[in-house]
Amino acid sequence: MTTPLQSYIAGRWLGTEPAQALRSAVDGRVVAHTHAEAIDFGEAVDHARRVGVPALLALDFQQRAARLKALAKYLAERKESLYAVSAHTGATRADGWIDIEGGTGTLFAYAGVGANDLPSGNLLHEGPVVPLGKQGGFAGTHVQVPRGGVAVHVNAFNFPVWGLLEKFAPAFLAGMPCIGKPATATSYLTEALVRLIDESGLLPEGALQLVIGGVGDLFDRLDGRDVVTFTGSADTAATLRVHPNLVRRSVPFNAEADSLNCAILAPDVGPDDEEFDLFVKEVAREMTVKAGQKCTAIRRAIVPRRHLDAVAQALKARLAKTVVGDPAVEGVRMGALASHAQVADVAAKVARLREGADVVHDGGPGFAPVGEGTAQGAFFAPTLLACAKPLEVDVVHDVEAFGPVSTLMPYGDLDEALALAAKGQGSLVGTLVTRDPAVAAMAVPVAAALHGRILVLDREAAKESTGHGSPLPVLKHGGPGRAGGGEELGGVRAVRHYLQRCAVQGSPSMLAAVTGEHVRGARVREGDVHPFRKHFEDLRIGDSLLTHRRTVTEADIVAFGGISGDYFYMHFDDIAAKESPFGQRIAHGYFVLSAAAGLFVSPAPGPVLANYGLDTLRFVKPVGIGDTIQARLTCKRKTDRGRTDAKGVGQGVVAWDVEVTNQAGEIVASYDILTLVAKRGT
Repeated sequence: MTTPLQSYIAGRWLGTEPAQALRSAVDGRVVAHTHAEAIDFGEAVDHARRVGVPALLALDFQQRAARLKALAKYLAERKESLYAVSAHTGATRADGWIDIEGGTGTLFAYAGVGANDLPSGNLLHEGPVVPLGKQGGFAGTHVQVPRGGVAVHVNAFNFPVWGLLEKFAPAFLAGMPCIGKPATATSYLTEALVRLIDESGLLPEGALQLVIGGVGDLFDRLDGRDVVTFTGSADTAATLRVHPNLVRRSVPFNAEADSLNCAILAPDVGPDDEEFDLFVKEVAREMTVKAGQKCTAIRRAIVPRRHLDAVAQALKARLAKTVVGDPAVEGVRMGALASHAQVADVAAKVARLREGADVVHDGGPGFAPVGEGTAQGAFFAPTLLACAKPLEVDVVHDVEAFGPVSTLMPYGDLDEALALAAKGQGSLVGTLVTRDPAVAAMAVPVAAALHGRILVLDREAAKESTGHGSPLPVLKHGGPGRAGGGEELGGVRAVRHYLQRCAVQGSPSMLAAVTGEHVRGARVREGDVHPFRKHFEDLRIGDSLLTHRRTVTEADIVAFGGISGDYFYMHFDDIAAKESPFGQRIAHGYFVLSAAAGLFVSPAPGPVLANYGLDTLRFVKPVGIGDTIQARLTCKRKTDRGRTDAKGVGQGVVAWDVEVTNQAGEIVASYDILTLVAKRGT
């Protein structure tokens, strides 16, 4: 790996002349060089807009989701080549798993988000539709569409694979080409990843470009269509956020910054409790996984004053057993920092922390990582500090040593513990270890104001918990204040970040045409063919059926009660029902649904294969004995997920809008039915 790394710009690999040497974190030998050639960022941005945007928008949400899934499989099959390169970063196999398989797992997760939560097409109807007039002829709603710009992702050194993929996945789903800029120290691993992606041939031209080295004048070339995301230090985030062109052109900027995250051992937990051991394990793990180089790592361990010594001794004993050295050596549990520059930075930060805290454990003068050549590596001993008066010492809440370093902080009561947590001035994640649900109910609303995510850990959750420091694709990653104020991940929320929201006003028919969904009040089409008799390709939004009517009888209610076992008094107690707000016995809500299905279902075999759920169900008005109901079934939304059955017959998902009305034309029930509908086939 001594040949120069290359940037991937405008569809070609750039760089042949070596520049900065990049060294192995394990033994200090040179493993790569950056390239000396300058990047034409004007060309990169133009390529993304002129080639990447049209290529991405030639696909829809569903098709891009399918590409993500295929890419995840492709990378997963070639993960060992990435593990081999990852070893130079100082990562153990377990550390590499978080980065490499965490990255491909994120691709799989967003493929699922796209397939399950996004429509066919490139417009996302956010809804709901809001009436704006008294006659029902004027309404408004919100839609989200691709921005037509480029997403610039500036990533940190600690997760060279996951860092790029977790930002790329939602941006790609949103139809936005990406320019990824990894941190230089570990950019050789990101380059290896992008080479695999390029070789896969799965991405449209211009969907992803890679920058090795600095960003030059890239930010000067962006405008309001574009998005910038950043992961790294709070200081760097603050500098980039106020870049003159980003400010002048109102370019969205999303920062996920390192923060002084905390874990709180609640006052109800003592040394004899299982939760006490969980707390100790969690703190020790967050100190040693990735050698503490995680933006989510626990930097402040907040414990009851009466248990300070017990926690300190337990942590010291656990850390003393942690074998540090070359990850290739059997038994090593903690590797190196990413670079010698990081070692110097962490050492300087620990020196500052020691101005307000004492050393509990640091490996001592005899600390020596195991493995050949590790004396030239970037190793740092796990370091545990303790601050006796954390409310009075600001340095432990202001200075973050981005390595295997954490500080114990004693407190008197829970209010004081939460005050200490707040002194971090905004964190990505906090953990509360407690046995008592009442403690969690009191603490979480207070802590949530300054935390992006909170893990409540007890013996029950521990069986499946992914841990304090693991961001998950379905939950937001980010935090307020010092943590950057931005959000990443979070399922479909992250995709929406890369889309442009627009309010649309018009008649229901016009809104239906724009959104690609039937809107109540819009024109419908009724024909001789029952909508359930139409194949997926033949169905059109607005195809509708108004059913015949059915009068509800007392026998219906009695029979449904006998079948369902639901003998609620409103259905069977005439005296109590008359004294209720309804003044009479009423039909079961689920009988109304069943009766409506009997009105609109076409029973013979046909294209509608299965009903797999209801959405937005509301029982609007009661149905009494003698009331007459009628249903309208309308094709509301079609989603083609590109799937086939075992016989190769294609299938799509159709959402049907159902309105059940009474003899006065009033809606008594309203809901969406989701069905699987067969295609015609060939």
